[in-house]
Amino acid sequence: MNFKLIIYPSFAFWGFQAIAENPNFVIILADDLGWADVACNYQGGFYETPNIDRLAERGIRFLNAYSSCPVCSPTRASILTGKYPARVGITDWIPGDDPKNRKLLGPADRDELPSGEATLAEILKQEGYKTCLVGKWHLGGKGFSPENQGFDVNIGGIEAGSPPGGYYSPYRNPKMEDGPVGEYLTDRQTDEAIRFMEGNRENPFFVFLSYYTVHTPIQASRKHSAYYNEKSRAMKLPVIGEKLEGEGKTRINQSNPDYASMVASLDENIGRIMKMLDETGLSKDTWIIFTSDNGGLSTLRRGNAPTANGPLRAGKGWCYEGGIRVPLIICGPGIKQRGSVADLPVISMDLFSTLIDLAGIKAPVNDGISLVPLLASGRTPARKVLCWHYPHYHGSGWTPGSAIRMGNEKLIIRYEDNRAELYNLKDDPGEMADLSAAQPGKVTKLKKKLGRWLKSTGAKLPVTNAPK
Repeated sequence: MNFKLIIYPSFAFWGFQAIAENPNFVIILADDLGWADVACNYQGGFYETPNIDRLAERGIRFLNAYSSCPVCSPTRASILTGKYPARVGITDWIPGDDPKNRKLLGPADRDELPSGEATLAEILKQEGYKTCLVGKWHLGGKGFSPENQGFDVNIGGIEAGSPPGGYYSPYRNPKMEDGPVGEYLTDRQTDEAIRFMEGNRENPFFVFLSYYTVHTPIQASRKHSAYYNEKSRAMKLPVIGEKLEGEGKTRINQSNPDYASMVASLDENIGRIMKMLDETGLSKDTWIIFTSDNGGLSTLRRGNAPTANGPLRAGKGWCYEGGIRVPLIICGPGIKQRGSVADLPVISMDLFSTLIDLAGIKAPVNDGISLVPLLASGRTPARKVLCWHYPHYHGSGWTPGSAIRMGNEKLIIRYEDNRAELYNLKDDPGEMADLSAAQPGKVTKLKKKLGRWLKSTGAKLPVTNAPK
């Protein structure tokens, strides 16, 4: 590929940065993978992720990376549009499950990604990219499928949020043919992604490798199952330890060998992607972005969740750190400080802005910031606040609420009783010490900022469930 010199005024002081013209992009999106499920984030955990760790050594690992929502569909919409979920109108997993017998009624939201939204795939396709989605879609069915949203090829992307046939063939997926008996879905998705990339080596490509794993049902990868069963016995791990979290129970130990084998399969297949890119020479022109759509599933009303999020509180479905902080690694040919760790708080929409910037395309209006200054020169982009809006009930025990982070301070508002919780994430990453009573001025300040953000995005709020 040819190279061009792109001058970014925001870091002109550091000089020019050579970036491949029309580089390839591979977004690897795991489903429900927690921040602590990756070994390089949480050393001493039960899971082993040598290939993901190696990817971090080649790129930049973000310690304060967030999903834009604690559940999947809204985050996926954010990655593809660069917009907050509230602005897109998708604030719950599709189709959601708002109960009618609770104190509040969650607001109605969309069951599909609107066709009027300019997606990352559509924008790159207009610039000559070949585009492919492999795996989970969960942003609408007929008329709103990947093929309607800019993807030339769709392998496995349907309206369902979990694999309809489970992780072993037959898959019962109308967008992906069954494989041989015993074929594991994560392996198959990787096969399809590799096949597409190898077949499009002469064109710039965008691959959205959206793994179904490690979403339920928890079905062990037989290739890795025996290893983790033996490791669990050798470590004498308890089957499960839990603590109460509101209406839910949070798992506090990583000890599920079946879940660990799914993480191992994910890691193995990321290694396959890296190997193929290296062996074909594509790695010199290809950016890999690895992340998750929300925090790990550690908290459920019924208990017995499959993973634990380390020092972080709660999990999927919650606006505590365990529900929204996710792994993020960006690796590519233009990175200045390989193997570095960034503390900058970043969020799903930033991926849209960053890839558009790397492609040299003028970005449409969006809510993300480009991370190219950080990737190319080490300069930290300006960021004031991050916000989350999850105005729905969730099977994890979460009740409707919103949150805002500014600097190290984080405020959570719970709408059932308008209760405010304030935490200092630098001193208290586990969000155990509520400072709201001791610092009412900060609560008021953050409440006002959150209120302005809610209004600016057109966020819908829950309403009182009046008795009939």
